[in-house]
Amino acid sequence: MTEENQEQAEDAAAPEAENAPMEAKSASAKNLEVVLDIPVRLSMEVGNTNIPIRKLLQLTKGSIVELTRTAGEPLDVLVNGTLVAQGEVVVVNDKFGVRLLDVISPEQRIQSIN
Repeated sequence: MTEENQEQAEDAAAPEAENAPMEAKSASAKNLEVVLDIPVRLSMEVGNTNIPIRKLLQLTKGSIVELTRTAGEPLDVLVNGTLVAQGEVVVVNDKFGVRLLDVISPEQRIQSIN
């Protein structure tokens, strides 16, 4: 290959190399777009407890079940059962809501799995 032909080949390849990252970004944006409308279950956990089935069967209207959390402690915000944040209960237009106080980073979520 002559020097001139080599330069022409490099010039022709240059725009493709410049466009490759844009195409990759576009492809990843399209891939992300596919999952953005998938519904997930968001729930808030006030607390929990373990009780024997015998006590569970004895529960009646007005029974009190003591939970592991103390009053004023933040709620756990779970997405499909995975902790993603902590928050507090608020009332918005006569409905309960949650104000996020701390959002768990993806790195922290991965560490909690290990």
